[in-house]
Amino acid sequence: MGFMHRTLTCLMILCCIPAASVLYGQETDSVQSSSKLNPVTVMAYFSRQPVLGLTAAAHNITSANIEAQQTTTLLPAINTVAGLRMEERSPGSYRLAMRGSLIRSPFGIRNVKVYLDEFALTDAGGNTYLNLIDPAALDQIHILKGPDGSLYGANSGGVLRLQPKGFEVKENQGTLLLSGGSYGLFQEQLSVQHKVSDKYSFSIDQSFTRTDGYRENTALNKKTIQTAHKWNYAKRSELRFLAFYTDLDYRTPGGLTEAQMQENPRMARPAIGMIPSAKEQKAGIRNKTFFAGVIHDTRINDHLSHTISFFGSYTDFKNPFITNYELRKESNLGVRSYFSYKSEVKERFHWQMQLGFEGQKSWSKIDNYDNESGQRGSRQAMDDLDNIQGSLFYRAMLRLYQRWTIEASLGLNYAGINYAQRYPVVAEPNGSISFDPVWMPRVAMSYLLTDALAIRGSVSKGYSPPTIAEVRSSDNVINTDLRAETGINYEVGVRAETNNRRFIADVSLYHYDMNDAIVRQLRVNGAEYFVNAGQVRQQGIEASVWAYVLPLQPDRFLQSLQLQSALSYNHYRFGDYQVDDEDFNDNKVTAVPDWVWTNTLFFLLPKGIGLNINYNYTSAMPLNDANTVFAKQFHLIQVKGTFNWKIHSSLQLQFFAGIDNLLNQKYSLGNDINAFGNRFFNPAPPVNYYGGVKFNF
Repeated sequence: MGFMHRTLTCLMILCCIPAASVLYGQETDSVQSSSKLNPVTVMAYFSRQPVLGLTAAAHNITSANIEAQQTTTLLPAINTVAGLRMEERSPGSYRLAMRGSLIRSPFGIRNVKVYLDEFALTDAGGNTYLNLIDPAALDQIHILKGPDGSLYGANSGGVLRLQPKGFEVKENQGTLLLSGGSYGLFQEQLSVQHKVSDKYSFSIDQSFTRTDGYRENTALNKKTIQTAHKWNYAKRSELRFLAFYTDLDYRTPGGLTEAQMQENPRMARPAIGMIPSAKEQKAGIRNKTFFAGVIHDTRINDHLSHTISFFGSYTDFKNPFITNYELRKESNLGVRSYFSYKSEVKERFHWQMQLGFEGQKSWSKIDNYDNESGQRGSRQAMDDLDNIQGSLFYRAMLRLYQRWTIEASLGLNYAGINYAQRYPVVAEPNGSISFDPVWMPRVAMSYLLTDALAIRGSVSKGYSPPTIAEVRSSDNVINTDLRAETGINYEVGVRAETNNRRFIADVSLYHYDMNDAIVRQLRVNGAEYFVNAGQVRQQGIEASVWAYVLPLQPDRFLQSLQLQSALSYNHYRFGDYQVDDEDFNDNKVTAVPDWVWTNTLFFLLPKGIGLNINYNYTSAMPLNDANTVFAKQFHLIQVKGTFNWKIHSSLQLQFFAGIDNLLNQKYSLGNDINAFGNRFFNPAPPVNYYGGVKFNF
């Protein structure tokens, strides 16, 4: 009853927003024509579609949204999306959750499938190195929320599709950004996009970022280069090529107890007894990765087309940690291929279907040594793990009279692991872990009640096998008992927009019962391991509003005002979950706040002056499964001002300055979950500043 009461209360509040927007939007035709927003579109289910009639909860982040805030990280832009939450334990160390808990992702991303265009960035072992991507090298980020394993392989949270620059070059252009800020921050980004002809275009993006960080042992040094090429070599066919190389090196300070955080929030994890400090061990991550792929698209005839992509990567990974020094060599190969058939009968009857396959294979060589002050010592464990994942999928879509959309899709997913233990020598060093093939259905519909109001509903199955980092975690033990997470997601939603599209609102309600949830535990020496925790009930509300409050009028002081607001309510509870003698049934799921509310205001003033203000409220959240320790709520305000100066028709300068944590909140943006020794907290910087210049040529 409590959840339903809160649900109805939220809906009553949110329904007032679009209603007020419609009333406010009734203006003269001349104003409407100058203030009409472009349709919001998302790359979803094999084509770019208007969000209004889409059957899924979706969102689109543009390069302008990324540039409106601090550009060293994707975190501020991603955190403006309802249902997504990104954390930063230290510069370069990110975690991402989509409709889920960070309980599975202490050092990365779980339950979310990430693509670079048609290439799977999430490898066969379940790792996603999102921190390798330079934000300035992205054109857009398309987001599909909720389980969709029917078409995109294993996931139970949703799908992120990163669109790199270079595939949609419309004109020759380039940018050079130089900035600096608090704690030794320096950033340089260069982007060149060139359209050689109507048939060929390319882009080159390069960046360098470094910072000393707020805390001890938090230095970051990141170098990236990316290139993308598109070649329409025939009337009906094209090739796209993408490659990037990233050299990432950052230190990890480790968590603090609440008393240590109060005493000195800038300290790294101190030594305790015989266990040395994070600074003494030079704890950190060093990741050198090369990724490349090629896509071939061809239209066989007016109805039938085929897309195939090949991709692969190589990673050299080093992780000096408190208790060991880990070396990983990872190689990955993948292919994604599908046929698409589309037919339309006088705009009244439109249908399409797709049939395809995605497969990935990875080879990982993992060696662990004693960590002797940042140097390799004696051997601890050495293993080889080979992962394979495959998905065969089919989708059918029917659209009637441009109003009613019905979709059904089905995927057959398989995952398996082969391992060989090279050290220490054991009686049976070789083995395999196989997860039974799983059928992944999804059924969804959307109906346009009017040209500006749509309702939708869906039922889909989520599936997420344990990743290689969970099967062989920092305790160096290959866990053959872990089972895949599964569950059924039920979802309904409504979207509304005014006729001039100055106001858009979107509300989603979902209920997802996850079985065999994977959670993180710690051994007495601080090494982590993972177990299945039974059932987790995930119920939530997501609401978003986009508003062009004041349309563009150059003859007034406040020339335009835009608003984006996103609200998430998460009612996440453990089901049957017990560890030893401790019963966690009905406890709040660890690391999930009940409420997250973000608001972004953009003001355009005379003389090319812009002001972007972002507000983020995150409520208190439990940091351990027992719900005995909570991170406090916080209110975060970030401000960025810009001034554009057009020197020449081919040269424009943009000066910018920003403030992070304007209210000087004492908070932990990234927390250690179920932490050993009660070291839960990673204090975020107090109020800090940055500024710079961007050359557009």
